[in-house]
Amino acid sequence: MTRLSEFAPAKINLSLHVGPPKENGRHNLISLVAFADHETADHLTAEPASQFSLAVDGRYANACGPAKSNLVLKAARAMNDALDGNAPPLAFRLQKNLPCAAGIGGGSADAGAALRLIVRAHGGDNVQSLAETIAPLIGGDVLACFRSIPGLMSGEGENFEPLLSVPTIPAVLVNPGVACPTGPIFKAYDAVAPSAIPEHPPLPDNRTSLRAFLSWLRDNTANSLESSAMSEHPDITETLGLLQAMPGARLTRMSGSGATCFALFDGMDAAQSAAAALTSQRPDWWISATMLGAGR
Repeated sequence: MTRLSEFAPAKINLSLHVGPPKENGRHNLISLVAFADHETADHLTAEPASQFSLAVDGRYANACGPAKSNLVLKAARAMNDALDGNAPPLAFRLQKNLPCAAGIGGGSADAGAALRLIVRAHGGDNVQSLAETIAPLIGGDVLACFRSIPGLMSGEGENFEPLLSVPTIPAVLVNPGVACPTGPIFKAYDAVAPSAIPEHPPLPDNRTSLRAFLSWLRDNTANSLESSAMSEHPDITETLGLLQAMPGARLTRMSGSGATCFALFDGMDAAQSAAAALTSQRPDWWISATMLGAGR
């Protein structure tokens, strides 16, 4: 086997409708997700080895914790168990370009990429479906990140429906450098959570123009966690305000449980201009112009 490589693109929750807490403390959700391009992604490689291992480098290597508890190795161990110890042992190397605890599924994207690498390295029948079964057990976003195409998540993330009607969308992603762990945000949300999950209307068909799709998204969907995250982290409010002021921004919203926020545009030129302007204002923030929805 030669050296294998997979990108792990940022996951963006274009919408995120969250229900009340369940008896197990978790939440059902409905979320329309799309993925960034390869310029806005972690990068995972794998080579044959005597046992699973992981080395991490890149801008956010130190922020993602010890390698032994990384979701890449958790995914590898889970697949190995499911394959009765017959998963090919791999030495993984992760280039960590995405911020951590940022609402863009960075760790889940890495786990999804690890599963794809093991599927490719192992070959054989039914390994893909086995990975899809295991993915939700690793984390709520991992199945969507394993597929890494636009789609609708539901349940606790164990259900994923690919959607062809999501257009490619120019976007700017901004993280103000604030770690935003999921637990405290959901705790704040639980204090004001509705009695039922907010309705999520059917998507427009794939003949809808980009501008009409963005209008539909703005008028019919939301991120249920946005207000709670803003109350915990004022930097999110500032980030959204800066994005809203960008020329050509059609919709601004927070992704996941924060702190990454995004603005959607009609064209890539406007997105790149906004990213350049924001970078000049906040040079220490993570800012990326990207195209959402192209898929792997």
